[in-house]
Amino acid sequence: MNDQSSDLAHVQRMWAEDAASAALGIELLEVGVEDGRGHARTRMVVTPAMVNGHGIAHGGYLFTLADSTFALACNATGRTSVAAGADVTFVAVARLGDVLVAHGRERVTYGRSGLTDIEVCREADGAVVAEVRGRSRALPPSARLGAWDTST
Repeated sequence: MNDQSSDLAHVQRMWAEDAASAALGIELLEVGVEDGRGHARTRMVVTPAMVNGHGIAHGGYLFTLADSTFALACNATGRTSVAAGADVTFVAVARLGDVLVAHGRERVTYGRSGLTDIEVCREADGAVVAEVRGRSRALPPSARLGAWDTST
């Protein structure tokens, strides 16, 4: 993991507890901070369970890869952040066996809000498969009950 910030332990804990990403085989390639902005790269192989009736990767799986990358990038700077919304544009198809790589980079943070761009590409040829713009919201300190405690 790339780290220009002082500590990424909080992101490592978040990733270790991310059962959804683990179940899909999403691999963390890189997470860090550059110029004060979080960034992350992940990878996923399109499996038979991810292919829809058209014989292509279901858009929900492409978005999930992007969303996992989004979470890593917008939490890398130490702000406990969650998704407030996102827009996805599907650019090209992915097929069974394709290896997809997602790269997310925080564009800007303002107040407790932020914008993060995520690009999902086919590893073999670099073709862009999807583009996502995520909107994040940092939790206020009073809402942070511990390491990803969701009991309230």
